[in-house]
Amino acid sequence: MSMKEAVFGGTVKGGNTGGRQFAGSSQAWLPIKNVINGVVVTRDNRFIKIVEVLPVNIYLKSPNDRQNIIAAYAAYLKIAPDDLQIEVRTMKADTADYVEQMRAFEEQEENEYCRDMIEDNIQEIGLGIASEAICHRFYLVFQYEARMKARQNTVKSIVERLNEEANTARSYLAACELEVLEPRYIDNFILTLLYEIINKKTSPRIRLPEGVFDMITTIHGIFE
Repeated sequence: MSMKEAVFGGTVKGGNTGGRQFAGSSQAWLPIKNVINGVVVTRDNRFIKIVEVLPVNIYLKSPNDRQNIIAAYAAYLKIAPDDLQIEVRTMKADTADYVEQMRAFEEQEENEYCRDMIEDNIQEIGLGIASEAICHRFYLVFQYEARMKARQNTVKSIVERLNEEANTARSYLAACELEVLEPRYIDNFILTLLYEIINKKTSPRIRLPEGVFDMITTIHGIFE
C-alpha cells in the first residue's frame, strides 16, 4: 500500500466538506476535510495521524545494541495501534539548499580561482551527481480506533488522543535510537506532505508558500 492509499483510502463520495465546493476544483474530489493539530480529518470522518521517523542503520551497531533496539521495537509493537502502517517515500534528493548555500559562498569569495572551484562544485555535485541521488523518508501512519477511548466523543478529544499516541511512539522509539520528528508548525508540515503526495511531479519545483495553511482555511472554511 502506498502512502497515498494509506492516507486517502478509496475515493470518498458525498458528505459534508466543511466548506463550499467549486465544480472541477480539488476540494470537490479530495477526501480531506481539514488538518487539526497535526491530525488529518477525512470526509468519511476518519482521523489519521502521520509522524515522520528518522532511521538508524542497525548494522552499524554492536551486537548488544542491536538486541536492545530489537527488544525496544518489539515492546512498542505490542502497544502500537492495531492499524499501524509503516510507509516509505522514495524520491529524488533535494539539492536546492546545498546549491543555494554554495552560491552564497561564491558571492562572498574574493579569490577568483576559489570562485571557479565553487562553481565547478555546484555544477558537478549540486546540479550533477547529487541531482541523480535518491532519498528515503519514513512515516508511521495510524488512525483513531475505538480501543483508544478518547475522553469525549468530540473532535478535540480525538485529536488529543491521537497526539498522545504519537507521544507514546516517540518515547518507545527513542529507546530504539529512532527520532520521531516534532515539527514546530505541525499543520503546515502535514499540509506540505499531502501536497507532495498528490503532486509528485510538480511539488519539487513548485513549493507551497509560507503561511499557506492560514490562507486556505480562510478561503475554503474549516472543520469545527
